[in-house]
Amino acid sequence: MRSPRYLAWLAAGAAVAAAIALSGVPAGAVATPTPSPRPSAAPSPSAEPGAPTTPPNVQLCPPPVPAGTTQGYVGLCWSASTDDAGVTGYEVYRLTATGFVKASSTTGTTTVMGGLAYGQVYTFYIVAKDADGHTSPPTALINARAVTGMVVSPSPVPGDTTPPSKPSGLRDGCVADFPGTAFCWTASTDDVGVAGYAVYRLTSTGWLAVGTRTSTYFMEGNLTTYNKYTYIVVAIDTSNNVSVPSDPITTTALPGFPTPTPSPSPSITPKSTPIPICKVAYTQSTWWTGFSASVSITNTGSTAISGWTLRFAFPSAGERITQGWSADWSQGTDNLVTASNLAWNANIAPGASVSIGFNASHTGVSDPPGSFSLNGAPCTKA
Repeated sequence: MRSPRYLAWLAAGAAVAAAIALSGVPAGAVATPTPSPRPSAAPSPSAEPGAPTTPPNVQLCPPPVPAGTTQGYVGLCWSASTDDAGVTGYEVYRLTATGFVKASSTTGTTTVMGGLAYGQVYTFYIVAKDADGHTSPPTALINARAVTGMVVSPSPVPGDTTPPSKPSGLRDGCVADFPGTAFCWTASTDDVGVAGYAVYRLTSTGWLAVGTRTSTYFMEGNLTTYNKYTYIVVAIDTSNNVSVPSDPITTTALPGFPTPTPSPSPSITPKSTPIPICKVAYTQSTWWTGFSASVSITNTGSTAISGWTLRFAFPSAGERITQGWSADWSQGTDNLVTASNLAWNANIAPGASVSIGFNASHTGVSDPPGSFSLNGAPCTKA
């Protein structure tokens, strides 16, 4: 007796074959797809009220395709979404040089997409639609290589068909004091030349194109301060070949530094150095390749601190933060480290303290920072 899992797989295969038959594609040999690694699922913004659930269990379904053709096909299967008003169908979006475009619409939970370049890797996501017109949050991005029934003798393809490499090394904290989100990445490579990068932000219903760059950094303003936003970066070459998307980065929209008000008259030479309004206690435990640090920030002033950013620099370039807690931590390519408050610890009353910390790696030197500043003002060391 066959297992339920085996029978379910047979049913899914039959559904894919039926979809191809309806599209006029004759059944033939089955090719096994070779998917690129899937990025881990990024946190999704809150779904719109009444929206269906995200389609679960997305997987590659090998499509039966005609033998001897060089046209590429991708087959996808998933489990049904749920909804209070009833799911009416699903939409599949494919990444192109001009953004994500609708590649397929179906009322079932399988789809086969043809007309692709054999051997190329394509990126997709799926959303569910309901009877009230709501759209579900998108699935995680899936990278699938277009396959065919049989590979014919290769012949040179005119023009450039090689996509750029995947953008990597996404990191925030590399653009100083921008009011919004900002992050950088490592440049992609290409056999002809990278023309630029497209940046997409995750929304409650899909991936929104928010800008293009020729450089390797991006900034976006007019966002809700202290909200978290998730982005991916795609490299595009001079022939409009598209790379596999970067792994997602989630970064916080920061307020930036306020613009100082000019003094109405020449300032008078101060009689003494201003007293810092903060005190920082720093303790560190070190091992062979890394260290862990605890940082306590105390408000030594007479008024409350509402929102804070702590900055310091490591003595050695080999000291790199790998994980932090109780703050949004960032470190650029240099030694400068920035830690910004979270929503729950933004306020520090007079005499009160907040505790934050991080883990870091080192290359032989793990000396502690020599000084600290809070919101641009120097702090005393405890």
